[in-house]
Amino acid sequence: MKRVYLFMVGVLAVTAFLLVGCSKKAEQGKAALGTGTGSVAGVTWAVPKRWTPQPERPMRIATYAIPAAEGDAEGGECAVSFFGSGQGGNVDANIERWIGQFENASAPVKGSKDVSGMKVTTVGISGAYLAPSGPMMQSAGTKANFRLLGAIADAPEGMVFFKFTGPAKTVAAAEGEFDAMIGSLSASTRN
Repeated sequence: MKRVYLFMVGVLAVTAFLLVGCSKKAEQGKAALGTGTGSVAGVTWAVPKRWTPQPERPMRIATYAIPAAEGDAEGGECAVSFFGSGQGGNVDANIERWIGQFENASAPVKGSKDVSGMKVTTVGISGAYLAPSGPMMQSAGTKANFRLLGAIADAPEGMVFFKFTGPAKTVAAAEGEFDAMIGSLSASTRN
């Protein structure tokens, strides 16, 4: 009986440690949000302070550059896309397409949450990124040890796609910022 008690105390201690760590990560992410915003399809979001808006690109509402973590040769990128009401495919098809952009991909970590009354589906993928680019999205070369964090928001006017890719260490360093940005989603008001 004493072993079971000690085991349960250990499990509770580890759980508390993880919850505190996750809570601190979320707090740090929220504190990292800047005053910049984005908006499309009846939804707005706050942009992390460290993220730099990039010039317009085809098929994207916004593109943000994320600074490289110490030791990474390159930074990350977050693309936001909206293809119109009823356009862009369903959630599962998009997640499968994102998985297909990796060689030797880890099992995707999928989730779902409610943000301001909108269903948001999330996914995390790791592996060798095929770095699709260009109008036909052909591979621009394989990049080892990359991660993708994706979020698909069922916004008032259609699906909005958030795709954050980069070296694993860079993505890990900015994961709280990405989560905070997704957590900031809200229905935009029209005048």
